[in-house]
Amino acid sequence: MTENVADGMWKMLVEAGVQRCYGIVGDALNPVIDALRRNGSIDFVHVRHEEYGVFAAVTDAYLTGRPVAVCGTAGPGTAHLINGLIDARKEGAPVIAVAGDTETSVMDSGALEELNPYTFFDVAAHYIGRIVNPEQLHHVVGNAITVALAERGPTVISLPGDVASMDAPKGSLHVALPATKPGAANAADLEAIAELVNSTDKVAIFGGDGCADGGAQVRELARKLQAPVGYSLKGKQWLEHDNPNAVGMTGLLGYGGCWDAINKCEVLLMLGTDFPFTNFLPQSDVKVVQVDRNPRHLGRRVPLERAVIGEVAATVDALLPMVNAKSDSAFLDKCVKKTERSRKRLRHYVTSGPKTKPIRPEYLASVLDEEAAEDALFFADTGTAVIWAAHHLHLGPNRRLFGSFTWASMANAAPNAFGAQLAYPGRQTIALCGDGGFSMLALGDLMTQVQRRMPVVQIVLNNAMLDFVHIEQQEAGLVPYGTDFQNPDFAKVAEAMGAKGIRVEDPGDVREAVRAALQHRDGPVVMDVVVDSYALALPEHAPAETVQGFTLSQAKMVLDGEGGNVFQNIKRNLRLL
Repeated sequence: MTENVADGMWKMLVEAGVQRCYGIVGDALNPVIDALRRNGSIDFVHVRHEEYGVFAAVTDAYLTGRPVAVCGTAGPGTAHLINGLIDARKEGAPVIAVAGDTETSVMDSGALEELNPYTFFDVAAHYIGRIVNPEQLHHVVGNAITVALAERGPTVISLPGDVASMDAPKGSLHVALPATKPGAANAADLEAIAELVNSTDKVAIFGGDGCADGGAQVRELARKLQAPVGYSLKGKQWLEHDNPNAVGMTGLLGYGGCWDAINKCEVLLMLGTDFPFTNFLPQSDVKVVQVDRNPRHLGRRVPLERAVIGEVAATVDALLPMVNAKSDSAFLDKCVKKTERSRKRLRHYVTSGPKTKPIRPEYLASVLDEEAAEDALFFADTGTAVIWAAHHLHLGPNRRLFGSFTWASMANAAPNAFGAQLAYPGRQTIALCGDGGFSMLALGDLMTQVQRRMPVVQIVLNNAMLDFVHIEQQEAGLVPYGTDFQNPDFAKVAEAMGAKGIRVEDPGDVREAVRAALQHRDGPVVMDVVVDSYALALPEHAPAETVQGFTLSQAKMVLDGEGGNVFQNIKRNLRLL
C-alpha cells in the first residue's frame, strides 16, 4: 500500500520521539487517525475533552523532554485545544497539535466548522503550518518538530482530510533534531558578573525553573559567596533541597527571608526566572544581573545592570572560578534566621491539625508530604492548592511539583497527573485539586482514568468555594461575591464511575485516608476532604496596598451584615496574624 500524507506525518513524529497522542477523533481527522492506527507506534489516548488531553500532554512533554502530540477535529475540536496549548507555551512544553481542517475545495467559503488556523492558534503556537499540498509534508512537519523542541513550546500542523489521504511525496522524511541548549554566557558577560559580585559582601540569588539542571552549581556558588538563595515556585524543587542557604519564596506564596534577601542585598543574581510579580522585586538601589536562555525574559520585570543570555548551569560553572570566596555571613545569617521563624509560624496549624476541625489544609498537605514516596510527582490546581503545596511539600531531585504556574489556568492538576502516570507508569502521581477545578474538567475524564486503570490519586480540597478568588477579592478591598457553590459527595460520584472514593471529614482520619489513597493501585482514587473554608495563607511580606485592601474588605463585610464571617476569619487564623 502506498503511504499517504498522514502516514508520512506520523512516521516523522515517531522518529522525533513522539510516543503518545491525546485527543478525540472526528470527521476531518478520520484519515489521520486511521494512519495512526496503521503506524502502531503511538499510543492514542482517547480522552473525553480535548482540553483535558492537552493538559495531560503538557506534563508528559515537560517532564520527559520528548515531543507529545495532541489532536482535535475541525472547528470545535481544535477550539478545545487552545487553553492547554497556551499553557504549553507558558510552561515550555514541546506539544505538537494535529488539527483537523476543512477540505481544500471549500476553504474560505464559510464551510461548516471552518476555522483559520493561522489566526486562531497565533496566540498559542510558536509555529503553525497548514498542509494544502502533499509537497509541503516534509517542511511543515519538520518545522513543527524542530521549533517545538528548540523553543520548548507548542506548534500546530493543520491537515485537511482530503490532503491527508493523498499519496505522500517521494524522498526522505528524516528530520535532523536540533541541540536545545545555548551553553554558557559569553566571556564579557562573565567578567562583568564577576566584577559586580566581587565588589560587595551582600549578594543574593533568586532562581527559577531555569535552574533545573544547575541546582548543584547554584548551591556551590551560594556557598562560596555566603549568599542567601530565594526561589520562585518553579525554582523551589531545584534550589530548596539540601541547601543551608535557602531562604524561601517571595510573592503572595511567600515565606521565609526571601523578600529581605532580594530587596536588601546590593547585587542580585536572577538565575533562570521570569518571576512576574514586580511589586515583590527590587526596582531601584539593587544591582540586578539576570541570566536566562530566553532573551525575551531579560529586563521585562526589573531594571537590569546586566542582561545575560545563557544556560544557568553552564554559566554558573564558568563563573565559579572567577568569583572570590567571601567570609562575611552576617547578611546570610539574618535571612536564614528569619526563614526559620517563618517556618515555625507556618507549622502551627500542622502541629494542631489532628485536633482542629474543620480539617486544616496545611495539616492535610503536611500529612501528604510525610506519606508520599520520595519520587512522588505532585500536581496542584491554580488556587489555594498551590499555596499549601508550596508551603508544606518537601521536594528534591526526584520529587517534583508541576502545575499551570505561568498561565494559571484552572483545572490542570488532574489531567497533569494523568499525563505523568502515562509517562511514568506505576510512579505516584498525586493531584491536589480545588473543588472548582475538579468539577470543571476532571470529572468527565475520571472515566478515562477508570477505563485505563490508571492509579492517579486526586485529593479534592472541598471548601465549596473558589477560595483563591475569594481571597483575591478581599485583598482588593471587595466584599467576596460569586465564589461559592454547592458540591456533591465527590467520593460517591467517583465510586459510581468505577474509581475508589474516600470521604474525609474528621482530622483524625486524614493520615489513614492518605495512606489508603496512596496504596491503592487498581485504578484512580478520589479523596474528598472537607477542609476549613476560612483557612488563610498570609505572605511573609505583603505590599501596603494588599494589607489596606484586606482591611477595607473586612470593614465592608461588617457593614454588609457579615460580621460573623469576619469573626471566623480572625478566630480561625489568629496564629498567622
